[in-house]
Amino acid sequence: MNVLALNCGSSSLKYQLFDWTKSKKLASGLVDRIGQAGATIKHQNDEAPSTKKEVSCQNHSDAIEHVLKALFEGKKDLAIDAVGHRVVHGGSRFARSVIIDADVIATIEELIPLAPLHNPPNLAGIVAAKKLLPGIPQIAVFDTAFHQTMPPEAYTYAVPHSWVEELGVRRYGFHGTSHLYVSRKVAKMLNRPVTELRLITCHVGNGVSLAAIKHGKSIDTSMGLTPLEGAIMGTRSGDLDAGIIPYVHNQTQQPFEQIFDALNKKSGMLALSGHSDLRDVEDKYLAGDPRCTTALEAASYRLKKYIGAYAAAMGGVDAIVFTAGVGENSPIIRGMALSEMEYLGVKLDIQANEVTWRGVEGLISTKDSPVKVMVVSTDEERIIIEDSIALLEGRSPADPNFRYSFENGSLATAK
Repeated sequence: MNVLALNCGSSSLKYQLFDWTKSKKLASGLVDRIGQAGATIKHQNDEAPSTKKEVSCQNHSDAIEHVLKALFEGKKDLAIDAVGHRVVHGGSRFARSVIIDADVIATIEELIPLAPLHNPPNLAGIVAAKKLLPGIPQIAVFDTAFHQTMPPEAYTYAVPHSWVEELGVRRYGFHGTSHLYVSRKVAKMLNRPVTELRLITCHVGNGVSLAAIKHGKSIDTSMGLTPLEGAIMGTRSGDLDAGIIPYVHNQTQQPFEQIFDALNKKSGMLALSGHSDLRDVEDKYLAGDPRCTTALEAASYRLKKYIGAYAAAMGGVDAIVFTAGVGENSPIIRGMALSEMEYLGVKLDIQANEVTWRGVEGLISTKDSPVKVMVVSTDEERIIIEDSIALLEGRSPADPNFRYSFENGSLATAK
């Protein structure tokens, strides 16, 4: 059975085609700059070098057409048996992945106000895939589902009760597929049941979220009602005093929508340093740029605060895990975030930290460190694929006894 995993962003589409029968990735790639000039598709299959070319791509339907053309080129007998979609916001309606029907599509559309930057492209991808691949099962895998195990004290905001009851205002959390994947993979790497571990997983990319995972379940996470709350991100502010919003509005007469847009797209590392790409920030930091120095110190400090808070919430921590583009590739951020944390039991191996990037993963704490620190490459598409297979076979990923293949078998299959 071949499953196509689609991860639609606002202007991009990541994809992966996986042959479940042979436990083999057949192809993967990225369509970038959807709806913009200079759109490209980068495609890699199992039999040829990767290719990258410019394409005309006005919307996600065009993007999926380019993906299918790349997948079927020279492989006319190729079959796609199911399509799994990443959907950012499932609200409190979805605590697990589901097979998509008309009601699921309607609910995703209803939840757009909670994720106006993310759910629309996710929904566009679903609609386009159903049109281009009619009759093929489609599965929705929600970012928020993994965090539905949070207790009330973690997800409840101290706001008017009518906001909670009528508007669904609460903490939902995001990057759930990433936090789920790395927590299960770390347990495998440590050769310990995930049900015995207290983990702090740090998904650090352009978007950043941390999760406290106790005995395999998310009990707290840094993003909230929307993906704006929490750590400092590429262009998102993260935590701030809500009083800033009416203050800026009153002082400048900017509409609230414009202020919200600025907090999502013009804040974070971009506002602090002038750059949203951490590679640029780090280069200028190493050259002594004061703005970039402050930006890195502020972002790392926010990570440090969350790590300390989550260790307290779980009554200790067994392992701290870094993942995603920055978490996997920035020894500087990791080193800053973990500095002066010996009190917590963290002993960072400086040399191991320096050489762990560009696809390298493993332990970056010393062998005698009471708290293990690890770098793990995330694979959200893998969760999308395995959840899709399970649902089509009548199994539930929400079952306490459910195990992903990379938990039971060779980790090589999880790459």
